Amino acid sequence: MAPVDCGTAVLVGFARALRAAGMDAGPDRVQTFLRALDVLGPRRRTDVYWAGRLTLCGGQDDLDRYDRVFAAYFGPRDRTPAPRALPLPPGAPPPRLAVRATDRAPGGGGEEEDRRPGAAAALASPVDVLRHRDVAALTAAEREQVRRLLAAFAPRGEPRRSARLRPARRGVVDPRRTVREWLRRGGEPARLRRRARTERPRRVVLLVDVSGSMAPYADALLRFAHAAAHGGPAASRAATEVFTIGTRLTRVTAALGHRDPDTALAAVAAAVPDWRGGTRLGEMLRAFLDRWGQRGMARGAVVVVLSDGWERGDPALLAAQMRRLHRLAHRVVWANPRKARPGYAPLAAGMAAALPSVDAFVEGHSLAALEHLAAVVRGAEDA
Repeated sequence: MAPVDCGTAVLVGFARALRAAGMDAGPDRVQTFLRALDVLGPRRRTDVYWAGRLTLCGGQDDLDRYDRVFAAYFGPRDRTPAPRALPLPPGAPPPRLAVRATDRAPGGGGEEEDRRPGAAAALASPVDVLRHRDVAALTAAEREQVRRLLAAFAPRGEPRRSARLRPARRGVVDPRRTVREWLRRGGEPARLRRRARTERPRRVVLLVDVSGSMAPYADALLRFAHAAAHGGPAASRAATEVFTIGTRLTRVTAALGHRDPDTALAAVAAAVPDWRGGTRLGEMLRAFLDRWGQRGMARGAVVVVLSDGWERGDPALLAAQMRRLHRLAHRVVWANPRKARPGYAPLAAGMAAALPSVDAFVEGHSLAALEHLAAVVRGAEDA
């Protein structure tokens, strides 16, 4: 395989971060983005910002997400203090302000930084490396950078067709709207009015393991859950439920309702009584299905289990409850942070018992793995 250009890899990683934030930055738009930068020549920060904004954003709603992801991915703008004005001599006329156009991007660096060829790629290269590192091995500064990127996520459920109909250019004829249009025109023939079914995101249910073996990953996974509860359209946010599992099952959807991630995680910490305890996956899954899942929360939903699969209880019970969950849910996704380790095999009793009822088995150890998980949840990629 031919070597991959480092600059291209960085920019493709930026596009992946945008998709994780809920933008429709598909392959066609990414190719247009890369071609635009090839035409512009050296990849200055300003060029990267405006080329991406013009080619990757599909509407007004994308602009704020784009700015947040760009600032998190390429780093905040270097703010140097403005020079102090010197006092004017007595009787001197006030200075006139000259306004000139500038192409500096919001969140961009100074002119010297923008003039350096490859400045944007150089800035983003550490971020691209950081995306693939295990979050359990990060320093405090790297962990904070990952938190900023996770805050820009917007995981949402796979779209499904609802029973509600809306006006559309294509679809079945809407007789009422068609007749009303004809009457408005005095009986003159007019274009047929049509309608089609709307699409709504499927409910996403996240079951986050907070046992002792998952302690190094709990913060990142709960921030991923917080992003799912707050990112994307209102319909997607309303259809997201989050539970923690360990020795007890705790519904933390309300605790994650705070907009600020740190405040939300503090509320979760106060609500969850079994941090760093053991794991009884089978019992917790049965409790979820008996109280919430069987009554409708899991029906037709995308259920994501974020756990390493260590089970202190009976693996047969876990296998039975996973089969039960699989019959109710649209898809069952299992994200295991240990899966990325060299030589890993699902030999743990709990993991081996659960796998036959899992539709997608993915990694969950890094930012890139969580980006892939978000794509799997929305049905854009397979495991």
